Order: sequence, then C-alpha cells, then structure tokens
Amino acid sequence: MGDELTDILDAAADGHFPPPDGGVSVVPQPSRRDAGVVAFTAHAVVFTDEDPRWVHHTLAGLACDPLAAAMNPVFLGALLERTRRSMDTIDLLTVAAPLAGPPPLELTELTDADHPRVARARRRRSDVRVWAADGGVVVLGRGVADRWETAIEVDEACRHRGLGRALATAARHLVPDGQPVWAQQAAGNARSVRAFQAAGFRPVGAEALLLER
Repeated sequence: MGDELTDILDAAADGHFPPPDGGVSVVPQPSRRDAGVVAFTAHAVVFTDEDPRWVHHTLAGLACDPLAAAMNPVFLGALLERTRRSMDTIDLLTVAAPLAGPPPLELTELTDADHPRVARARRRRSDVRVWAADGGVVVLGRGVADRWETAIEVDEACRHRGLGRALATAARHLVPDGQPVWAQQAAGNARSVRAFQAAGFRPVGAEALLLER
C-alpha cells in the first residue's frame, strides 16, 4: 500500500515534515507507475517496492554526505538499474493551497489536445485536464500518490510578460475539491521556479521520479 507516502505528502502540504534527523524512510510505492525519492530537510523518503534492506545497505556504502545520500547520482543510478526504470532529472518540489473564484485570465479547456506538454503529462498523470490561454497552456492531473499536480507551458514569443505566473496561479483556482496543488520544476529552470514561487507555490523538497520504461 502507498498510504504512507500519501500521509507524508499530505502532512508536507500542511507544513509538517519528517523529523530532520538525517534518516531515510523506505515506504511502498503508491502505485505501480510511481517510484522514486523525495528529499526533505535532513530526511529523505524512498518510495519503492524493492527490499528496504537493499536501500539502506546501498546508501550506507556511499562515500558522501549522509544527508545527501538518497539524491546522490550513484544511489539513484543503482536504484534505476535495480528497478529497470528511467528518470529525467531531480526536480524542486513545490505546493500551494487552492484559491477560490475564477482564474485570473481567460482560459479555454481543450478536450483533444495534442500539445507535447499534454502528451508528456498523460504519461505521468491520470485524470489529465488542459486549458489554453493566449500564449500558453496549463495542465492539471493526478500524479504521485494521487496528488493533484500542475504544469505550464508559455510560448517563446509570450515570455517575460507574467503569463507563467498567471498560468501557475490559475492552477490554484482550477484544482478541485479544495485540494492543494503540487508542481515540480527542474532546478536549472530558473524562469519556471520564479513563476511558480511568484504564484504562491512554496518549496518543500526535491524529488527524483523513476519512470517505467
């Protein structure tokens, strides 16, 4: 069961985190699709159906700072090889509370979208919905541990006008059931990081998501 990871993420969304004790928790995958690592301040959570003893033994053998071991490339490489999965990058993991009322810009829901961002979202999320604005799109779907996740895309010609911030803010209005909405940004994508933080998304940790091949 993946309830343990769900509880950890729900608590983090409320501002309550695992103890900063330098430890590593190993919990079951919330689904067959999702495996990986979430690193909080001085505590990491590995969500995998692999033997926890293997995880702790592999981490103990690394010649690195124990606080960074779960995100060390050597460990992630070993985990990828053992699970026969792939990954893209380590992301900054952020979350925001929902907002009432309509989004701050005009959106049109797309029911048959073939945008590359949409196709990518459907490989990683379920219940995907997509809205288009003039110059961009916002995607919403259920990702890791059934949490609501968003992603945005801004056309190159429309950058530097605040559209990214507006799209990220829109996701907070679109998320159903009063749930928090999560977003991942590649650490090197400074524009995306700035847009989401300007829209009220707060950093809670880092995430390495392992994808089924």
